[in-house]
Amino acid sequence: MAKGRILIVDDEEGIRRTLRQILEDEGYTTEEAASGEEALQKVRERDFDVLLLDVWLPGMDGLKTLEALAGQGSDAEVLMISGHGTVETAVRALKLGAFDFIEKPLSMDRVLVTVANALKKRRLEERNILLMDEIRREATLIGESRAIEALRQEIRRAAPTSGRVLIFGENGTGKELVARLIHLHSDRKDEAFVDVNCAAIPTELIESELFGHRKGSFTGAIEHKKGKFLLADGGTLFLDEVGDMSLATQAKVLRVLQEQVFEPVGGTEPVEVDVRVIAATNKDLPAEIAKGTFREDLYYRLAVIPIHVPPLRERAEDIPLLCAHFLELFCRQYGKPPKVLSRDAIQALAQYPWPGNVRELRNLMERVTIMVSSQEVRAADLPLPAGRPVPRGADLVWTGPLREAREAFEREFIRRALVRHGGNISRTAEELQIERRHLYRRMASVGVQKEDGHGHDQ
Repeated sequence: MAKGRILIVDDEEGIRRTLRQILEDEGYTTEEAASGEEALQKVRERDFDVLLLDVWLPGMDGLKTLEALAGQGSDAEVLMISGHGTVETAVRALKLGAFDFIEKPLSMDRVLVTVANALKKRRLEERNILLMDEIRREATLIGESRAIEALRQEIRRAAPTSGRVLIFGENGTGKELVARLIHLHSDRKDEAFVDVNCAAIPTELIESELFGHRKGSFTGAIEHKKGKFLLADGGTLFLDEVGDMSLATQAKVLRVLQEQVFEPVGGTEPVEVDVRVIAATNKDLPAEIAKGTFREDLYYRLAVIPIHVPPLRERAEDIPLLCAHFLELFCRQYGKPPKVLSRDAIQALAQYPWPGNVRELRNLMERVTIMVSSQEVRAADLPLPAGRPVPRGADLVWTGPLREAREAFEREFIRRALVRHGGNISRTAEELQIERRHLYRRMASVGVQKEDGHGHDQ
């Protein structure tokens, strides 16, 4: 297999022939051009990974050819070669986008090393592009429920701003996904997205992780280390499980949010950064504030834009779409034929309360992709734990006429909202964004009683 396609552009036939023989001996595919005009024509006809381009050419010289290549949209790496090079020429070539500048007489060892380095850079850039495409495909909110559409609208409103965001939600609901979407739709999308799981880092190391440290600042600090705030400079820092951060660290984070300045552990010189902070938690932070384990001033600094990610049990109608998405993803990843869920499998999934939320569902779909050999996945194939409470009315969401399914879903949706607010009609209507009298009419229409709001919301 060829290691890469290289175009040799030089008006001296002997140099072209020598370069071609050496490069082809190393496994490269080569072509030749005797002028800049011929080189541009060949680049229009096919893709090249690397160009070896002489500066001194008849007609259009190498530097003008380099400019024209950029105008054509070529992404090939260009190595300039010249027997009469000057510092000014080399600097101009590099400013125009050349990868390197090699002087004649050519050292063939240097040519081979430089070509290999140029190819490594090109392959790395290609992998980064593919990785970013994959990240963007993965960073998608799957679902058509009212709750997910409301979440999409909140993300669209929050993303273009510089306001800090605090994301609330149970474990596994997709808080990091929401943070990434906010970053990808912001003005900082081309800069770094750096995430920190505050719950996974020991208390004694969290400050070093966030702010970095200087060599010798503590036992084991054998070299300087950049912290996450500095790595995220110009981009977004995601503080996951921020409620698990110690009070001492909270105080230092508060200062960075206020001043965009911090000092590394063991350092004395202040470091300025431009970072947008997005935080997330599965805790009730107002309750933590009341207990004295979370700073109230930090809470209000972080919660400029509060966003709540709904648990999966509150958007059960999205389960078929999520399953289809994950099955397609894992079948492609593991090279398996496409799989589909049977009707009884969908009903079983709809009745399950999903304590692990979307993360649990994703893991389950990966498991059945690997372990179920048949194309159709049935309810008997699903390793769902037995004995879980089933949400009332969930079995009706997926069976029967559409009108009855819609009424069953609306009945359960209103009932759960009432439970969350202890049966308080005003607060329930405010959450559902409808007037009280309209809520009463809908309750009567779908058969919900006011006393249904008291009790446990399973």
